[in-house]
Amino acid sequence: MTSRRTTRRALLGGGALGLAALAGCSADDPPSAVPSPGPGPTPSDTPTPTPTATATAAETPTASSPPDPQVAGEVATGLAVAWGMAFLPDGSALVGERDTGRVLRVSPGSAEPVGRITVRSRVDEAGESGLLGLALHPEFATNGWVYAYASVGEGNRVVRMSYDAARARLGEPEVVLDGIAASVHHNGGALLFADGLLHVATGDAERPDAAPDPGALEGKVLRVTDTGAAPPGATSRVWTRGHRNVEGLALDERGRVWASEFGDKGADELNLLRGGRDYGWPEVEGDSGGRFADPFAQWPVEECSPAGLAITRGRAWLGALRGECLWSVELEGPDAGRTRRHLAGEFGRIRAVVAAPDGSLWVGTSNRDGRTDPGPGDDRILHVAL
Repeated sequence: MTSRRTTRRALLGGGALGLAALAGCSADDPPSAVPSPGPGPTPSDTPTPTPTATATAAETPTASSPPDPQVAGEVATGLAVAWGMAFLPDGSALVGERDTGRVLRVSPGSAEPVGRITVRSRVDEAGESGLLGLALHPEFATNGWVYAYASVGEGNRVVRMSYDAARARLGEPEVVLDGIAASVHHNGGALLFADGLLHVATGDAERPDAAPDPGALEGKVLRVTDTGAAPPGATSRVWTRGHRNVEGLALDERGRVWASEFGDKGADELNLLRGGRDYGWPEVEGDSGGRFADPFAQWPVEECSPAGLAITRGRAWLGALRGECLWSVELEGPDAGRTRRHLAGEFGRIRAVVAAPDGSLWVGTSNRDGRTDPGPGDDRILHVAL
């Protein structure tokens, strides 16, 4: 395995940092053993028409392209794989460390522990599992509920904890949803509240045949109430299926839900989610020619490995682990679907991406996850101005 030097931008008046990163390292998700699935059931919803053409990676700026994002500084350093992030009303954020299970309250220059996830068993730190997504209840200002997706010895589950702002402490976790299979890889983990319902992204747990199965919770985006039940009038918690490993969910200005998804060998994807649709895994990756719900944008797997997802100012922003960059995708207008690469090779593996209240991004690196050599200060959260 050959090595290369990754040059990092000087931050806050300091010198540039060096990082020995590994070139040619394995993909973040190992190749799957894919069976030949039988035909899936017809979706129950009448879907909105999908785009007729799938955008692929295109990096040539046009005259109308917005300016490149700029790193304005470091919010925090010395973290252990920042995964989930959720902003509090005061502008600070709760940040979960995947490999320790700690939840920190982070503001520029400060990272104070407020709790740790210990549901039934320890957080499983192997592979890609651990403390994953975080989300605040829509009525957080009055009820203080914080939701988390965590891997434990016997599976993945969603828990919620009450946050005491005066003491800056999380209460004991209460299980909201369990019975989701866990594996070393493909645990999903993204959480998002939309329309008052909690959306939960699950991985296929290295069981590709579970993804199209409407009776399995794996390889899905689930939609549940704040107590984990199926929504009123729905017979199932399954909202979309045919997913391999969704690690990012985001809501756009029109109220639509989007997902970033790891491919296997064919394509990584940005998907616009529509209830009842099958997104093709394990039968197809990338554009299916209309046989399944086709992606809005896709990339060769060596260029992306998309993790965190944020949407702001008409663009989707995806953290790329294997691609070691931040991807943007135009969502509206004549350039819809156009993709651009930013911060390429400057900060190593990028995982967490969240839109800050001021319209900027907080971007978390993932250089302490065992897939590369961490540099001084890793892992860090960057403040990225748009």
